Amino acid sequence: MAAMRWDIFCKVIDNFGDVGVCWRLSAELARRGEQVRLWLDDPQALAWMAPGALEGRVPGIEVLHWTTPLVAGLPGNLPPADVWIEAFGCEPPIDCIEALAAGVAGGARPPVWINLEYLSAEPYVERSHRLPSPVMSGPLRGLTKWFFYPGFTGRTGGLLREPDLLQRQAAFDAGAWLRGLGLEVAPARRRVSLFCYEPPALPSVLRQAGEANPPGQWLVTPGRAWQAAQAAGPAAAGCHLHALPLLTQRDFDHLLWASDLNFVRGEDSLVRALWAGQPFVWQIYPQHDNAHHAKLEAFLDWLQAPPALRALHRAWNGIGIAPAVWPDAAALAEWRGCVQAARTRLLAQADLTSQLIGFVLEKR
Repeated sequence: MAAMRWDIFCKVIDNFGDVGVCWRLSAELARRGEQVRLWLDDPQALAWMAPGALEGRVPGIEVLHWTTPLVAGLPGNLPPADVWIEAFGCEPPIDCIEALAAGVAGGARPPVWINLEYLSAEPYVERSHRLPSPVMSGPLRGLTKWFFYPGFTGRTGGLLREPDLLQRQAAFDAGAWLRGLGLEVAPARRRVSLFCYEPPALPSVLRQAGEANPPGQWLVTPGRAWQAAQAAGPAAAGCHLHALPLLTQRDFDHLLWASDLNFVRGEDSLVRALWAGQPFVWQIYPQHDNAHHAKLEAFLDWLQAPPALRALHRAWNGIGIAPAVWPDAAALAEWRGCVQAARTRLLAQADLTSQLIGFVLEKR
């Protein structure tokens, strides 16, 4: 099969999550021999997330800075794409739309145009996956976009997963990785990773963790998570907080593998926490109308989360009035079994990249 050229468009809202998903997809497509142009309006996170990406040192991937307006003549000078992906429903630059319209008017074949949507376990995902969305106005009127939904079931587009993921995880040496970061390997402590916004329950969780036996060794990501942990003040007195550097995507996976409990946020890190197979608590991206409450409940239903894990998720996300309760060893073991059972279900499904490629070949 000849390689295809993919244009992936991404407008950055959450600096880590949007770029994180689009880079993982780009990297996996490139590993399979595809050619990718990744259009980003804010590409700076790639400098540490994917070293070499901005300098063009990753084979098969070209990162293009999505400015407004674009560099004069840029779209017209690029070879046409076989696939357009709007990540999370963003509109491609008008310059690209106009260049494509001119090409189509001249007889060129339009790309397969895909709206890659947000991840959710809600029922509408299965109903909406792979549905057409005719373009009714503008210079590309008459073309068709296609909805493509990532998801957790066989009737969705699946999740991003590298073919060698489980092999890499089995060969991973947590102690060596921690020592490489200059961190103490403390077997008597419960290692906890923290990647979050500003969860309302954080001070209470830190206080309980500091009083628990065994106590927690917290590996805290930079930015909002570290600031939130510092703002907890005396509540964190009994915890050992370690400030982590910015991590590449591969090392973020290592962080999740090395921890006994992971607090994650957004979309990309939720998926990586599932693949890690360790207990985790997810802080969902908050929406002003509280639509994220239903989204969280749908995910917990799919996860088949036990009551204590559901309760901590709700408290962590500021839903309801029940206080957060730090898990004991028995609860943590139950949560681990729940996550690993969910991972087994996911491994039986085709991954997102494979499904995307198959869908494009079907629609070309």
